[in-house]
Amino acid sequence: MSTSASEQPQELLGHVLAVCVAERDIDLGRVGVSAIDKRPQHGRVSVGDEGLITDHVCDRKHHGGLDQAVYAYDHAEAHEWATTLGRELPYGWFGENLRVTGLPVTDALVGEQWAIGDDGLLLETTIPRIPCRTFAAWADEPQWIKRFLDRSDVGTYLRVLHPGTVGAGDDIRVVFRPDHGVRVRHLITGTDAGSLRALLADDDLAPKVRREATKKLARA
Repeated sequence: MSTSASEQPQELLGHVLAVCVAERDIDLGRVGVSAIDKRPQHGRVSVGDEGLITDHVCDRKHHGGLDQAVYAYDHAEAHEWATTLGRELPYGWFGENLRVTGLPVTDALVGEQWAIGDDGLLLETTIPRIPCRTFAAWADEPQWIKRFLDRSDVGTYLRVLHPGTVGAGDDIRVVFRPDHGVRVRHLITGTDAGSLRALLADDDLAPKVRREATKKLARA
């Protein structure tokens, strides 16, 4: 992405509360076997181009890949859901790799870059998490897909710009913020056509971001 003075952020500092991976697959009946059951890990976990190396996905057609290598969820949004549902939602319950605090996650700008820890890990926000039948079966809550989309506190996927390691307690520094104004949430809720066109003008846009932004522009 090109860089201008307006794109140099005041450093936003967040923190990693937990790093989670699937230690085992679970059988969710009709929807099949899933790796959604992520559990917090001790120590540092290596992150490569396709995500945490000790993690995996079962449905590679719809999950994982370069543009969805890492999934982050905001602890404040998790707390709101826990209050609404009246149940504990532990680290990893949303299928997230990173439970984070202290900075916008669903409301991160698309394409902003997070430097995590001190081992060189650099991630870039891409697309929102779209709830699916697997998530609904895992949550076991009435009309879960609709409720999750209606609130749109969905977290963000990230692609890996530079590999490294990550551990609980790591700082997250937002080292780049684009100036198009499109937030991850907007790829679900929509936003104005001018902002979407500005996003789509980026030649280095992640392919799945281009796909989702193009869909939203067609409806704007």
